[in-house]
Amino acid sequence: MSLFRLLLLRSINRDPPKPAASLLLTHFFHNVALNPTSENPIQGPPTPPPPPPQRSYAFTSAEEAAAERRRRKRRLRIEPPIHALRASAPSAPLTRDPNAPRLPDSTSALVGHRLNLHNRVQSLIRASDLDAASLLARSSVFSSTRPTVFTCNAIIAAMYRNKRFNEAIALFHFFFKQSDLVPNVVSYNNLINTHCDRGEVDIAIQVYHEILEKAPFNPSPVTYRHLTKGLIDAGRIGEAVDLLREMLNKGHGADSLVFNNLISGFLNLGNLDKANELFDELKERCLVYDGVVNATFMEWWFNQGKDKEAMESYKSLLDRKFKMPPPTCNTLLEVLLKHGKTKEAWTLFEDMLDNHTPPNTQAVNSDTFNIMVNECFKLGNIEEAIKTFKKVGTKPGSKPFAMDVAGYNNIITRFCEHGMLSEAEKFFQELCGKSLSPDVPMYRTMIDAYLKAERVDDALRSFTKMVETGLRVVASFGTRVFSEFLKNGKNLEAATLLTKMGEKEPKPDASIYDVVVRGLCNADELDKSLDVLDQMMKYSIGVTPALQDFVRGAFGKVGRTEELDRVLNENRWRFPGRQPRPFGQSPRSPSGHAEMGGWQSSGSPQMAGGQQFSGPSQVPGQQSLSWRST
Repeated sequence: MSLFRLLLLRSINRDPPKPAASLLLTHFFHNVALNPTSENPIQGPPTPPPPPPQRSYAFTSAEEAAAERRRRKRRLRIEPPIHALRASAPSAPLTRDPNAPRLPDSTSALVGHRLNLHNRVQSLIRASDLDAASLLARSSVFSSTRPTVFTCNAIIAAMYRNKRFNEAIALFHFFFKQSDLVPNVVSYNNLINTHCDRGEVDIAIQVYHEILEKAPFNPSPVTYRHLTKGLIDAGRIGEAVDLLREMLNKGHGADSLVFNNLISGFLNLGNLDKANELFDELKERCLVYDGVVNATFMEWWFNQGKDKEAMESYKSLLDRKFKMPPPTCNTLLEVLLKHGKTKEAWTLFEDMLDNHTPPNTQAVNSDTFNIMVNECFKLGNIEEAIKTFKKVGTKPGSKPFAMDVAGYNNIITRFCEHGMLSEAEKFFQELCGKSLSPDVPMYRTMIDAYLKAERVDDALRSFTKMVETGLRVVASFGTRVFSEFLKNGKNLEAATLLTKMGEKEPKPDASIYDVVVRGLCNADELDKSLDVLDQMMKYSIGVTPALQDFVRGAFGKVGRTEELDRVLNENRWRFPGRQPRPFGQSPRSPSGHAEMGGWQSSGSPQMAGGQQFSGPSQVPGQQSLSWRST
C-alpha cells in the first residue's frame, strides 16, 4: 500500500463525519428560507415585532360586536377549519319505525307532475265541471302521478259546496280508504261537515273519535266548529257544551266561532243568561274576540223587535275599536242592511274604506263591495251602485281597493240581469284592461246575456275568446250554446269552434259533439259532420249507438255509407302492439292481459252484462265513453 493511501485511511478514521451537526445546519437553512424574520445567528437577533393588541371579550357597542361576528364569519368562509375539509363518512339512512303512523303529504309534495295534476283539477272545479274533475282525480290514482291530499280535498270540498254529499263521502272513502292515500285534518273536517249537514251527527262523532285514536295529528278548531254546529242543529246542545269543554281541556284556544255556535243555540232556545255567560267567558279567555258574536246578538235582538238593544250591542263593539277583519265587518253589514239600518251600514262601509291601508291593514275585500253594490241594485240606484263600486276612502293614508275578478263578476251579473249590456261590456273591457283574466262564470254570464238579447255574433265572439283562453266548457253549457249557434245558421263557425276545442285538453264532452253532428246533418253539411266524426274517432271520444244510427240514416240517403264506415272504423287509430287501456284498469300482468275485477282480458275491454266500448278507450280527464250492445 502506498504512503498516500495510508495517510488517507488514517484521516478518515480519526475525523468521522458528524451527522447531527449536518442535520442542524440543514434545519437552520430551511427555517431561514421559510421565515426570514427568525433569529439568525450570523446577522444577530432582529428587532422583535410589536405585540398584538390585547382585545377584551367585551364590546363597547352592539355595532362593534356585529362587526366582529361578520369578521369571524368572513374568515371562516375564506379559511374553513380543517375538520370541515375532511370527507365525513356517509351516515347510515335513518330507519323508520314500520309501526309508526304514516304522515299526510306536506306542501312540498305539490311539485312537478303532481302540481300540474292539481292545477288541472282546480281549473275544472272553477269551471263547475265537477264530474270531469272527479274523473281526472280518481283516474290519476291508477297512474304514476298519484294525487296529493290537497287535490283530493279540493274535489271533496267542491262536491260538498254543491250539495253533492253522497259523492263527497264516496270520494273520501275511495281516496283514503281504498287507494291508500293518507288524509290530513282538512280531509276529516270535510267528511265531518258533510255528515253534519246530512243530519248524521253520530257518524260525524265517530269520525272525530277516529282522529283521536288513529290520526298522527289533533283535531283543529274547525273540527269543533262543524261538530258543535251539527249537534246544535240536531237539538243536542248539551253535548255541544261538553265538546266545547273538551276542546278547552285539550289546550286549544278559545275559538270565537265555536262559542258563537253555542251562543246562537242558547239564544234560539230563549236562554239569554246562558248566552251572556258564554260571551263573558269568551271575553275573559280571548281579549280580541270576533265581532261575529255581536252580530249574532244583534240578529236575535232584531228578531225580538228590540232594535235599541241590538244597536247597543253594535255600539259596544265599535267602542272597543278593534281592527276587525273584512269577513266580520261583512257580517255586520248584512245584519244592518237586513233590518233596515241603512245609515249605519253606509257609515261602517266608509269606515272600512278609510281603514284600508294595505299591506298593513286589509279592511275590505270584494265581498264588501258586492254587499253594498247589490243593495244599490236592490233599491234601483244604478248610478249609486257604479259610484259604490269605485268608491275609495277619504282618510289620509287610506288606499283604494284593487278590485278582483269576483267583484267585477258580481256587478257585470247585476247589469246583465237588468238588461244593461252596454254597461256590462264597459266593465268587462275595464277588467281586461287591468290585466285580470275573466273566469268561466263571467264568460257564461255575458254569453247568456247576448243570446237572450239575440246578439248571436257577440255571443259567438265571446265564446270563441273563452275557448282560445283555454277555459273549460261544461257539457250542459256547451250543448245549449252550440244548439243556439246551429239554430241561427252558424254551422261553419260551430264546426270550426269545436275543432279548436278538440285541440286542447281536456277534450269536449261527447254530448257537445253529438249536438254539432246532428245539427250539421240536419243542415245538409255532411262534409263538415264527417270531419267532426273523424275528430271524435281520433280523440277517442266514442260514438253512441243512437248517433251512429242517425248519421247512417243521413249518409245512406245520399249513398255515402261506405265513406261513413271508413271514418267510423276504429282500427285506423289503433297502433300495432299497443292496445289502449281503459279507465280504472290495472297495469298489465306478465301474461300481457289486464287482471282486474270487472274487466275481461279479451281483445276489447268488456263490462259485466256483455257490453263493450264502441271506440278506443278514453284518456283520463274525458267523459265516459258510449256503449253498444254485442
